[in-house]
Amino acid sequence: MSVLESVWNWFGDPAHWHGPDGIPTRLVEHLQLSGESVLLGALIALPLGIALGHYGRFGNLAINISNVGRALPSFGILVIAFQVFGLGELPIILALTALAIPPIVTNSYVALREVDPDIKDAARGMGYRELPQLLRVELPLAVPLIMAGVRTSAVQVVATATLAALIAGGGFGRYIVDGFAQLNYSMTIAGAVLVALLALATELSLSGVERLLVPRGIRLLMAPSLRRASTFKVA
Repeated sequence: MSVLESVWNWFGDPAHWHGPDGIPTRLVEHLQLSGESVLLGALIALPLGIALGHYGRFGNLAINISNVGRALPSFGILVIAFQVFGLGELPIILALTALAIPPIVTNSYVALREVDPDIKDAARGMGYRELPQLLRVELPLAVPLIMAGVRTSAVQVVATATLAALIAGGGFGRYIVDGFAQLNYSMTIAGAVLVALLALATELSLSGVERLLVPRGIRLLMAPSLRRASTFKVA
């Protein structure tokens, strides 16, 4: 039996679709760990990145936070958090939150800095004060780049959440770790496929959310440049 056939049979086994070790249960666990981590990361990173970008100060701080965060290995953070807090979801969420923050901070900062200064001057000339200008002028223009950071962060967290299984966590990583332990390579490959599919679904879902958040007028302004880029690639 080939590897593909064995993986297909693993997915076709009804025993893998119900119970505490079933795919639906592991999916909920993986989504819970990833969702909580991305949400916490966004609550920390978005205000920081937006504030730094809006006021145009401490830009190096945003970039350095990103670089330091990306340099820290997720597995190392997970091990340290495990040593401090023991087994459970807390060390996993702390490690994943640390992974989620850097892309959101950097993209939020750059997104606000990229808003055309002439547009800001026009908003001030129309009588917008600081907060309304940020909320009604700058953020709508910055949404595409901010959401790109959120998408990058979410996909990285979904992929890295498989490490949770190394410290008795749940999620699809259980299939990978348990598959290696039991020399059940069909289970291991199936777990990797599930993680890849979930990461792809996350990317597509957040792309849809981005489309809903970007005002229609801005999408229409962006459309010609996107068409030109597509034509250039085809040529």
